Amino acid sequence: MTSAAENRMAVAKGQVLFRPGQECGGFVVVHQGTVRVSLTAANGREIVLYRVRRGDVCLQTFSALVHGTAYTAEGLAETDLVIEILPPGAFQARVAEDEAFRARLFAAMADRFSDLERLVEDVALTGIPARLARALLRMANDRGTVDVRHEALAVEIGTAREVISRQLAAFARAGLIDGTRGEIGLVSLEGLKALGVED
Repeated sequence: MTSAAENRMAVAKGQVLFRPGQECGGFVVVHQGTVRVSLTAANGREIVLYRVRRGDVCLQTFSALVHGTAYTAEGLAETDLVIEILPPGAFQARVAEDEAFRARLFAAMADRFSDLERLVEDVALTGIPARLARALLRMANDRGTVDVRHEALAVEIGTAREVISRQLAAFARAGLIDGTRGEIGLVSLEGLKALGVED
């Protein structure tokens, strides 16, 4: 019998794991790294739906396997990955026969649905300043900086690059951040946190 470790594979950062219209080849188990799942609208605007890390479930993959449908979003290796792919038959068998696997799967799915509910709430009910403040706090590194381009921030919160540029300039004038291109320094964490909870 082949061990789980022998089924693991390395995937380089930047590689597309799946895209809209592609058939699902199996259930992806992330052992290391992060997969970013995003959706692109007809007008070309893109938004990050969620990220899949160790212990998480990709709803796109789960739905495709359960319903026998193709992917409707894109999965990108945001970092270098170590993953394992369970073929559809093996996945169905695990769900049916392995109680512990089934319990972990359902718990992870519940967490993922909560993430999507928060995303819908953010996009529908929360203004750009609060959404951007939350994204900056979430993406900050240990040095209190965010190394990201305006285009990536726009994808993160589902808006246009020009909107991000204007809002970052406003944050800089308010003394919340320092610098608006390439590396953004978070000057006032408390100010950003306060802004992030505003409706």
